[in-house]
Amino acid sequence: MDKQFLPVSKSDLAKRGWKELDVIIITGDAYVDHPSYGASVIGRVLDDAGFKTGVIAQPDWRKIDDFKRLGRPRLFFAITAGNLDSMVANYTANKRLRQKDDYSPGGRPGLRPDRATIVYTNRVREAFPDAMVVIGGVEASLRRFAHYDYWSDSVRRSILVDAKADILIYGMAERQILEIAEGKLRPIRGTAVIEKETRLLKDYLLLPSFDEVRDDKEKFNLAIKTIFREADPFRGKTLVQRHGGRFVVQFPPVLPLAEEELDKIYRLNYARNWHPSYDKDGGVPGFETVRFSVISHRGCPGECSFCSLSLHQGRIIQSRSQSSIMEEIKTLSKEEYFKGTVTDIGGPTANLYKAACRMWRGAGACPDKNCLIPKKCEKFDLGYNEVLDLLKNAQKIPKVKHIFIGSGFRHDLLVDGYSDEFLKKLCAEHISGRMKVAPEHCAAPVLALMKKPAFDAYEKFVHRFGRMNRKLHKEQYLVNYFIIGHPGCTLKDTLDLSGYLIKHHIRPEQVQDFIPLPLTISGAMYYTEKDPWTGMPIYVAKDMKERKMQRALIQYYQPQNKKLIRDALRRLSVK
Repeated sequence: MDKQFLPVSKSDLAKRGWKELDVIIITGDAYVDHPSYGASVIGRVLDDAGFKTGVIAQPDWRKIDDFKRLGRPRLFFAITAGNLDSMVANYTANKRLRQKDDYSPGGRPGLRPDRATIVYTNRVREAFPDAMVVIGGVEASLRRFAHYDYWSDSVRRSILVDAKADILIYGMAERQILEIAEGKLRPIRGTAVIEKETRLLKDYLLLPSFDEVRDDKEKFNLAIKTIFREADPFRGKTLVQRHGGRFVVQFPPVLPLAEEELDKIYRLNYARNWHPSYDKDGGVPGFETVRFSVISHRGCPGECSFCSLSLHQGRIIQSRSQSSIMEEIKTLSKEEYFKGTVTDIGGPTANLYKAACRMWRGAGACPDKNCLIPKKCEKFDLGYNEVLDLLKNAQKIPKVKHIFIGSGFRHDLLVDGYSDEFLKKLCAEHISGRMKVAPEHCAAPVLALMKKPAFDAYEKFVHRFGRMNRKLHKEQYLVNYFIIGHPGCTLKDTLDLSGYLIKHHIRPEQVQDFIPLPLTISGAMYYTEKDPWTGMPIYVAKDMKERKMQRALIQYYQPQNKKLIRDALRRLSVK
């Protein structure tokens, strides 16, 4: 079958003999037709179901002309800010404009507006006042209720209220988008709508209102706790939050996709390239990192406090079948630019493919227990045997020379005897000289707030990793990810981490400045300066100078950091 892109212009419609489209997708990313781009997945799902679907990528929001490019859709506009929240895409943690956007042609910044979902919806309303608008993607998911917004330093209303959309899809949207296209509006799992009253709703929980969470930080944390506790697809209830005279109504999360459903999504007829209109720009930089990678699963039971993943993909892991992944690798091997290397088979966490809990199928994830913290639950089974079998079979595919796993690993799941064979296979053939892990910090109180494993698990892993590579006569390295400025982290904590790094000759290249993402637990900690779960006060470094000093201490080896390090040491000596 010819792998053609979905229509992006009236001339594309004419070539197909179409007079109008059923659905028009508007995205803040460049149009890359690949399963790692959410807008493309939704486009292909709709197209496969027989709905005529087109794409308007990165329209000029300063006027409405681009929004009229494909006419008025018969059913609705589907709007997403892209693979990232637009404020994260546009600004650094220090609230400065980013100089590059990997999801834009040529990496050019400034091609998507701030708060893109709201801006795009407003422009659509100007162009087609009576058109139906569906919003979704990461930005919509993270802002579906009243939330703290770091960039304005304020509590904002639900994006559904501000955008004035007809319906919001949260989480992965393949099922919901088809239900909406088929004419159903409510109640649909994995969606939120605005209602004038609640008398027809059954079995719902009322969250503190927008006014309450804006004015009272205790109420804000109560709302966040409730949202997290009800985020399970099997036991979660409908949630309602008053916004003035109206109510934001979130229906329970969508049920996990069965293996065959997930396989079908990745088997769709993706062009697996950026749109040819970007050739003159040298393509889309972000695509090069995933061009020859394969997504093996979605979801993460880790529930790191600072991460938005559990809000969007959920705690329950959904894995593709081995045959589906093998089929995709065979497809990759036939691509013109394929040189024999699959750069990644992974997901949110590389070593959780086929991992499962006995409770998930009928009861969902435990409401009062974490799967991996403080240690792996005995009911949580890892899929290492399945991974080993997959890697062995994938290497037999013609034209495939190397299979690497480039995603980050949970190092705490590689420290016990059950991981020996798996770790040996990884080090011998599948990590390309560098293995990504995320210890994040060394201070026990900070790691506890992050919901990350204790630091001794990292130290144990480092020892095992070194020993395994010496045994294999290989010289390989760890790429360590650290976060600075997370709630609970003091300058003294960072100095302790710096001392550890200096002692062990570690020079971190990957240091993340903490960003309080909307609706995350860490975002609530930052805003309220309390632990939402316990109510205990937390130290929060909100001063930009201190955040810069924390980064300088971690990247102690960079000459330009000397003055900041001296300032940090002076501040600590005063205290």
